[in-house]
Amino acid sequence: MPLTTTARLMDGTALAAEVLATAARDTTALTEQTGVAPCLATVLVGDDPGSATYVKMKQNRCAKAGIRSRHVALPATVSTAEVVDAVGRLSADPEVHGILVQHPAPPAVDERAVFEAIDPRKDVDGVTLHSYAAMSFGLEGFASCTPGGIMRLLDAYEVELAGRQAVVVGRSPILGKPVGMLLLGRDATVTYCHSRTRDLPEITRTADVLVAAVGRPELLRGGWIKPGAVVIDAGYNPGNVGDVEFDSAARRASLITPVPGGVGPMTIAVLLEQTVLAATRQLGVALASAAAGSQSTD
Repeated sequence: MPLTTTARLMDGTALAAEVLATAARDTTALTEQTGVAPCLATVLVGDDPGSATYVKMKQNRCAKAGIRSRHVALPATVSTAEVVDAVGRLSADPEVHGILVQHPAPPAVDERAVFEAIDPRKDVDGVTLHSYAAMSFGLEGFASCTPGGIMRLLDAYEVELAGRQAVVVGRSPILGKPVGMLLLGRDATVTYCHSRTRDLPEITRTADVLVAAVGRPELLRGGWIKPGAVVIDAGYNPGNVGDVEFDSAARRASLITPVPGGVGPMTIAVLLEQTVLAATRQLGVALASAAAGSQSTD
């Protein structure tokens, strides 16, 4: 089979703008109907500069969409119990509709215990065990935001998933594992690869859809890509480098996400979209566009 020419780019920035525009319209409609604007609470533990920047970016995007934001900043010396208590208070607060705990947490904090303190109805980042089960069983809930954004990209570019071979490189609980379950739910045949996988290049060459989510810069080389495959690079490493060796992969793939500008913008867009949907559910309001566009798992 001849190699494909340079792959078509999957523009996450443009698609995210569309999703955010719809979220802003839904926010306006919800506020007009109820007098209440959706509210996203962010929790940041410690003073990691990168995490602080991400939280600030999300707050700015909230403001542009008309979504209220509330921020809880906790010192790195805080205990797991104290973080769980702070998240529990947000879960019980009717004025808060979505909760985002910025990760990773400091090593002394049990991140899983903190995640499980989030009310599933407010888990707009899709990090709780309830959300993972909902994704796996096709029940009502919220998708993990990056996997949800990946699925939106695949749909926007009309990538057929049923019966296709999908390979996910990475098995993190908020990216690799859930994106595999979402692909499986769309009738793809899914293979997970990880640090213990043998013959990784041979396995990735079988993929019609390849998702790179391992967090190692340019681990996946162009020669590992099946000609005509769809390549989703969910990695983001220093220097604006993904997990895929972009230039060589683009000469073999049919579609590929750039880094930056591919998966990243979709993560925040889905987060805000799901915050609006969470608010509509909690306030008992039905908005057709929110229900149709969301990557919730119902």
